[in-house]
Amino acid sequence: MKIATYNVNSIRRRLPIVLAWLHEHQPDMLCLQETKVSDEEFPVDALRNAGYHVTFRGMKAYNGVATLSREIPERIMHGLHEGPDNEDVRILQTRVQGVPVVNTYVPQGYKITSDKYAFKLQWFRRIREYFEKYLDPNEPAIWTGDLNVAPEAIDVYHPDRRVKDVDFHIDARNAFKDAASWGFIDVFRKLHPDRVQYTYWDYFRNAFENNWGWRIDHILATAPLAARCTVCDVDIVPRKSADPSDHTIVWAEFA
Repeated sequence: MKIATYNVNSIRRRLPIVLAWLHEHQPDMLCLQETKVSDEEFPVDALRNAGYHVTFRGMKAYNGVATLSREIPERIMHGLHEGPDNEDVRILQTRVQGVPVVNTYVPQGYKITSDKYAFKLQWFRRIREYFEKYLDPNEPAIWTGDLNVAPEAIDVYHPDRRVKDVDFHIDARNAFKDAASWGFIDVFRKLHPDRVQYTYWDYFRNAFENNWGWRIDHILATAPLAARCTVCDVDIVPRKSADPSDHTIVWAEFA
C-alpha cells in the first residue's frame, strides 16, 4: 500500500498539482486537508476521472478533509464519533484493504494564550479517546494528516526561537505525544532518525528558499504496520510548483 498526505490549502486552487501528482505517483490513497470548499462545490468528478473513489466533508473557506482511494472504502466515518459531529470537517476515517486510515486536520491554535490553543490541546485528548474506542493498537491502522505539531527540535528551524509557537510549544508537543502513545509510530522518524526534513514553509520572507520550515505533516502507523513500512519520504516538488500550497506531500509505502 502506498499512502500520501497533503494539506492542499484549497483543493480547487491546487487541483492541477494534485492531479499531476496522482498521475505520476499512483498512490493507493491520498489524504487531503484544508480543502476549503463546501461539499457541493468539491471537484469530485476530476478526481474520479483520475481513477479514485473520493470521500470528503468540507466548508467554505476553512478546514475540510478528503480521502482518495483506488479501492472502494469498506467503511467511512466522519468526525470524532458516530453520528452528527461538527468536527467532521477535521477528521475522516476510511477503511481500505482492512486498514483504517484516519485523516486529520488538527486545529492550529492561533496563540498559546487563546481559547483556540486550549481547544487544540483538548482536541488531542479527544482523538486519544477516539483511538481507544474505534481502533486496536495490535491491528494495522494509520493516523495521518496536518497534525500541526513539530514533535522535536529537529522538526523546526531555529527551535530555540519557536518555544512559544502553538505548533512547537511544549504543551502541544506533549499532547500530541500522549495521543500517539496510544499505539502509533512516526514512520518517517523511524526510518530517518537524524534527517532534517520539513513539510511546511511559510509564503513569506523566502521561507522555502531559505529552508525555514516545519515538519508538521505526518504519517503514523500502529506497530504491526510500522514494521512493514519500507519507505517514507517528503516530495518537495509540489512546493516548487506554480501557485503551490505552503505544505508539501508526505508519502509512505507498506509491504
